[in-house]
Amino acid sequence: MRSIVEAGLAADIRAVISNRPDAAGLDYARERGIATAVVDHRNYPDRAHFDRALAAEIDRHAPDLVVLAGFMRILTPEFVDHYSGRMINIHPSLLPAFTGLHTHRRAIEAGCRVAGVTVHFVTGELDGGPIIAQAAVPVLAGDDENTLAARVLKQEHVLYPQVVRWFVDGRLSLRDGRAVLTGDASAGDAALCVPGADD
Repeated sequence: MRSIVEAGLAADIRAVISNRPDAAGLDYARERGIATAVVDHRNYPDRAHFDRALAAEIDRHAPDLVVLAGFMRILTPEFVDHYSGRMINIHPSLLPAFTGLHTHRRAIEAGCRVAGVTVHFVTGELDGGPIIAQAAVPVLAGDDENTLAARVLKQEHVLYPQVVRWFVDGRLSLRDGRAVLTGDASAGDAALCVPGADD
């Protein structure tokens, strides 16, 4: 979230909303004059009620794009459909590999030589929406999940603001179930793969 706020995008960041009252991003946003809100999932009897309250709070700010950053809850189909084509997520693996949790440990245990990060449109399938962009990061000898996660995080901070920039610039859309990036001959209608750094 910080990397997006600090990227100098030609965008009005309307609000930072969390389901956790103690999320550090809330203080960060308040210090920068960005509206904040908490919709605590523990105050709702089930996922559907929480998602309705969350959508009402998001819609109060009328965003063109909903950017999930560190949001670790599964969303209902109704919520996902409401923001279809205008909600993105970042996942710390090269999807479709290693959906869900513990991605870095699983990549190392599987003997992968390359790991990475994926930004994708959100659909009803967990970590399964159309891929927008990926950054590859080598798995080095001696890596553990913490060292690999740190290298992947560096790429997350580059890739996520770039994808948001494409959307803000009107170059990114969801068409017929595919992420489409226009105005770049090298990318065309395909998802972009950005090589990661070796360090």
